[in-house]
Amino acid sequence: MGTVGLLGCICVALLFGLCLGADPFANFELEYSYITASPLGVPQQVIAVNGKFPGPVINVTTNYNVVVNVKNKLGEDLLVTWSGIQMRRVSWQDGVLGTNCPIPANWNWTYQFQVKDQIGSFFYFPSLNMQRANGGVGPFVIMNRDIIPIPFDTPEGDIEIIIGDWYTRNHTALRNALDNGQDLGMPDGVLINGKGPYRYNTTLVPDGIEYETINVDPGKTYRVRVHNVGVSTCLNFRIQNHNLLLAETEGYYTSQQNYTSLDIHVGQSYTFLVTTDQNASSDYYIVASARMVNESLWQRVTGVAVLHYSNSKGNVSGPLPDPPNDIYDRQNGTASGARPNPQGSFHYGSINVTDVYVLQNLPPTMIGGKLRAAYNGISFVNPKTPIRLADVYNVKGDYKLDFPNKPVDRPPVQDTSIINATYKGFIEIILQNNDTVVQSFHLSGYSFFVVGMGFGEWSENNRGSYNKWDAISRSTVQVFPGGWTAVYVSLDNVGVWNLRTENLDRWYLGQETYMRIINPEDAGNKTEFPVPDNALFCGALSNMQKPQKPSSAGVIHAGSKLHCILFVVYAVVLALMR
Repeated sequence: MGTVGLLGCICVALLFGLCLGADPFANFELEYSYITASPLGVPQQVIAVNGKFPGPVINVTTNYNVVVNVKNKLGEDLLVTWSGIQMRRVSWQDGVLGTNCPIPANWNWTYQFQVKDQIGSFFYFPSLNMQRANGGVGPFVIMNRDIIPIPFDTPEGDIEIIIGDWYTRNHTALRNALDNGQDLGMPDGVLINGKGPYRYNTTLVPDGIEYETINVDPGKTYRVRVHNVGVSTCLNFRIQNHNLLLAETEGYYTSQQNYTSLDIHVGQSYTFLVTTDQNASSDYYIVASARMVNESLWQRVTGVAVLHYSNSKGNVSGPLPDPPNDIYDRQNGTASGARPNPQGSFHYGSINVTDVYVLQNLPPTMIGGKLRAAYNGISFVNPKTPIRLADVYNVKGDYKLDFPNKPVDRPPVQDTSIINATYKGFIEIILQNNDTVVQSFHLSGYSFFVVGMGFGEWSENNRGSYNKWDAISRSTVQVFPGGWTAVYVSLDNVGVWNLRTENLDRWYLGQETYMRIINPEDAGNKTEFPVPDNALFCGALSNMQKPQKPSSAGVIHAGSKLHCILFVVYAVVLALMR
């Protein structure tokens, strides 16, 4: 997969941007459309980005202003979200229904946000109607600034690996199954970089399937970024005979520890350092296999690629390397991060918790004749008008600020109920998974400290087992069935932020809510940027939406110096307001 080309203006050199220290702009075009592919040997429509499946890499540097013009050629509504990108002060750009009106078919819309004080491995994907199950994903990489050293020697190169379970039914068919009260059933396979498995087993893998080959040179160290973008399956990732030196998770360097394999849950991203220190008598397997399931029954839900040394003497053969036992990751307190101060200097364990939320999920159940999933007995119904737009334009009755902070003893209901959180609060969220499947929890706009995990029902006594010193910081964490996970979050990012399961079936069925964080003392847009000039309007504000002209619609076209100049001016004005 190649990096998306910068389309023109890195605007720091234009006008007076440089002398006022304005951060550079990076412009990208992403066109969403369908192509026909046969990743598991069955021809099907998949969602491509710029004609590629998976989509191209977006590669930027810390503090860059990112401008992405998204063109929707899917024939249905589209939103693109940026998993793990914190969208500081601009929840308007987060790309989920609670914050954005959808991009209609044959329209385009331009996202603009700054990757403020972030580094690391992330990905983008379509957030509506199970579309991610059909593709439309791509890596999003934020490199460190030159003045901030990385905590390891510069790698020979970067390798992007996208893994995920896959169905030969498209996202529309999967939606229809859920709408009809059916379980999605076992996936048809696992893809690695959009391709099916290498034919390691002639019974399980049909002939003629295209597989992924990763080419490397001997004696080098590569940075390998791995993203699980699938529907619902936890995958164990491993490279035959090679150590995986864990280096970073979703924007934070970790204590560097070697693994022979690691479980990567839905929505999670990991970065490893892999040294090609084996002999080249043959190629090596790269494996992503289903976990937390009956592995004999799920054998075909295994992705296999090939690691090919440039001096390899033959093809890989024989059985796949064995899967793992467990995982254990901690944040590296000595590594520099996006900012020139050591990570780990934030002493989260000594901060007083201001609010506690226990979010309990149960297996999907019927509500009003429809199969639904819920947190704390509330199956979320997306508002007709995005939440902060409703605030700004005084739309009444769009949502309720009454989301319960603990499980309720009543039958579940459908509602548009969100959390009324406190700006600069420090909250504890306990995720209680009473479902039968492992789930991934994601919070937009933030990273959080993963301080505890356990099995059974969480109780206050479990706080005694929390890690209050060097817990990993990330934006997506697993919650095992019949167990709990506890996280701490410092609420310093104003806006409306999505809390959800990353399991697409449960998310589609309503297992999500939002956290509304408002600074009542901000009268000058210092802690939250205003509604963007190109905002789309829907719901109660539909009459404000102007028709979009073909190929213009007031959006930014990459390479336009005029727009680059205007953006620099805008950035400088905002900087002076800080």
